[in-house]
Amino acid sequence: MKKSLFFLRYCLLLLITNLVLAQAPKKIIVENSDFADVNQVEIPDALLLIGNVRVNHDGVVMTCNKAYYFQKENYIKAFGNVQMVQGDTLFLNSKYAEYNGNVKKAYASGDAVMSSPDATLVTEIINFDRNIQEVFYDTPGTITNKDNTLESNSGRYYVKQKKFQFLTAVTITNPTYVIKSNHLDYFSNSGHSYLFGPSTITSKANYIYTEKGFYDTKKNLAHFLNKSFIKYDDRVIKGDSLYYDRNREFASATRNVKITDSINRGIVKGHYAEVYKKLDSMYVTKRAVAVNFVENDSVYIHGKKLMVTGKEGNRVIRAFNNVRFYKTDLSGKCDSIHSSSKTALTKMIGNPILWNGESQITGDIMHLIGNNTTQKLDSLKVLENTFIVSKDTIGTGYNQVKGQNLYGKFEEGKLRDVDIVKNAEVIYYMRNEAQELIGINKNVSSKINLLLEKNEIETITFFQQVDGDIYPEKDLPENARKLRGLVWRGDERIKSKDDLFPPEENEDNEKIAKATKSAEAKEAIPMKIRKETLNYDKKKVKKK
Repeated sequence: MKKSLFFLRYCLLLLITNLVLAQAPKKIIVENSDFADVNQVEIPDALLLIGNVRVNHDGVVMTCNKAYYFQKENYIKAFGNVQMVQGDTLFLNSKYAEYNGNVKKAYASGDAVMSSPDATLVTEIINFDRNIQEVFYDTPGTITNKDNTLESNSGRYYVKQKKFQFLTAVTITNPTYVIKSNHLDYFSNSGHSYLFGPSTITSKANYIYTEKGFYDTKKNLAHFLNKSFIKYDDRVIKGDSLYYDRNREFASATRNVKITDSINRGIVKGHYAEVYKKLDSMYVTKRAVAVNFVENDSVYIHGKKLMVTGKEGNRVIRAFNNVRFYKTDLSGKCDSIHSSSKTALTKMIGNPILWNGESQITGDIMHLIGNNTTQKLDSLKVLENTFIVSKDTIGTGYNQVKGQNLYGKFEEGKLRDVDIVKNAEVIYYMRNEAQELIGINKNVSSKINLLLEKNEIETITFFQQVDGDIYPEKDLPENARKLRGLVWRGDERIKSKDDLFPPEENEDNEKIAKATKSAEAKEAIPMKIRKETLNYDKKKVKKK
């Protein structure tokens, strides 16, 4: 029993001894020196090493011209052409260095240079903590690799991750652009940059601002969040999430997208957009709306899909599927719209309907024509099956004008002079100044001219082959008070910009608003590191 207890104690003591020895700091080993001496007067408790000095400690090799080795402290001071090498991945050169073998920390000063296969850091002082494999500096430094130069006042390098981190002003200079940020993580092997806080990317092509973003400096691909925008000479692109490809000059934006055209005085909004700068084209969907400023007023055009193509002066806007537009005194809807800035012509295609004030205008083909000189709406053309209808101001009847074609002229943005040509018919409720009904004018002619004042008919003039009369209300039966083809669609009238969007798009907009609030709560969190960054150096396993 006593022997067994003794053996157990012996094994336990041996185990503890081995653990202590395993955890004890390894000694610095001197591998070479041309001359060695001890001078207790000038350098107490130190071994003086001179000429081709080479020491080794736990995988780190240090070489220099001269060194003071304090054996008791396991500490060394090195002078002249100092180099510390860790494996084949880290090289630290300087004029002077200190290394503590007990805590495995190094200090290098005097034209300090840290090199790795991917980048080189030059600064005055470098500290290296081998325990956590981190290099840090607090003196102005420059980092260079194949494509980029980074300049900062301080920084930290994570050896295993091959990551530089900067929490003060840092600048990345590339032949194509310059990145500036106060918080940037840069992975030297992949060239991936993660930006946090106010950051800018400036180039000849554009100017980018972000407060949370990712930029691949090798592939020129980027993803930006948080108050980000891309600014060109004539256009600014904003969105909750921006994707950017510099090589193709392509950008896409998601959620709360806003594209501002400063030259053409227009804005396009939606929840998804694609912009091809080189092709001068833009595609917008998900509650898409184009806003153009004309005559101190705004014209809103909505479609499920919007396309804007062409350079300044030759720009074309196309809107598709359930298109609607709104201006203070003018609104309408159709299947699609084609609007050209060069010809100042806007074509309403497929079941067009227009509301001018309280008047409803329909026809097979409808064109709105502008004036490029005055930048104002000039005229209206409606071809085939033209029909104008408005409710009588007091009664239940309808004022109606029908014909083959309509030609109208605008004055100060309001429809003023209208001609109805060929097979013109009219039913009009005539009232005096006291708004008392005088009679109902029912007439046919070859042509009718209407003069409008405040979007209401002021005078009617009939031309050629006029046939008709003014009937007392009691003498004109109800079934004779409507022209053939009359369809009143007042309930569809777009009375404000909010009426542009169908219910399903408003529902989606509310969902996106909630998602935006949720994303705003995460604004203070840096972007998550991508898998392609973490796995950049991992070799793909070949399938047999």
